[in-house]
Amino acid sequence: MAHFLPSRDMREARQEGMAVSIEASGNRHFTNALATNFYYSFLFLPREKREAIEAVYAFARRGDDLADGALSPQEAAREIALHRQALDRCYAGDPSKSGVDGELAALARAIRRFHIPRRPFDDLILGLEMDLGMDRSAATYRTFEELQVYCHRVAGTIGLISIEVFGYRSPTASDYALNLGTALQLVNILRDLQADARRGRVYLPQEDMDRFGVSAADLAEGRTTSSFVELLRFECGRARGFFDRARANLAAEDRRSLVAAEIMGAIYWRLLRRIEKCAHRVFRGRVHLSRPVKFWTALSVYCGAEWQK
Repeated sequence: MAHFLPSRDMREARQEGMAVSIEASGNRHFTNALATNFYYSFLFLPREKREAIEAVYAFARRGDDLADGALSPQEAAREIALHRQALDRCYAGDPSKSGVDGELAALARAIRRFHIPRRPFDDLILGLEMDLGMDRSAATYRTFEELQVYCHRVAGTIGLISIEVFGYRSPTASDYALNLGTALQLVNILRDLQADARRGRVYLPQEDMDRFGVSAADLAEGRTTSSFVELLRFECGRARGFFDRARANLAAEDRRSLVAAEIMGAIYWRLLRRIEKCAHRVFRGRVHLSRPVKFWTALSVYCGAEWQK
């Protein structure tokens, strides 16, 4: 999102104005940094881990706001540079002596408590800068290998951070995080095709667009042609492949500690299936799941149900 919880999905949080209180945790509120999908994923985490993840996503949300907001690319670049400096302060020592606000102080505590390495945060910021690069030059990803770098930076990094908080024992957990993060980011890209294209951001690889004869204008205008349907099915298949790779790298001894990631995987798997079944929906508003479906999905995965069938 992300990892597991990709930064692009934070738009949903802002649109829905999500601020959910949980009676069982002392009426604490999840900030709108946590989109509804994230909320259901973190519902069963112990308080300390939940607070750490909230801090991570507050930081990611800030960066996402800068990359996707109304600032000019130049202004956004300056603000992202300041965002990187804020991260410097979080890793420098006692945040109370560094002038950071409450959200960043919480992030600094999470970093210390769970020994979160800095590299994933730095890569996340590089991913935000890749978005700004698209705004400056209308650049595209020529190949899937290029797109995969972006997916790693904006989603796989969140996965790598999250598993440090969730806990794991197997060395395959990092591969699990990266593959699941890529799967979720691909679902986000497919869900937001038209909105992104209208902004001038086309994330699908140009080689795929050329292969199926689909243009950026087709995406921006929402043309559900037979060529587009074939392209969408191809990209859905690619996302399925990354879900499969993630599951193959989830060690038995880590299934319980990484259940929050599995809940997120299950929710996005359901979103992918909806996109596959009704290709036209991606041009008729955001494909989503109802809150009862999300809750039931979360509860069933928490109770040990297999979701990828």
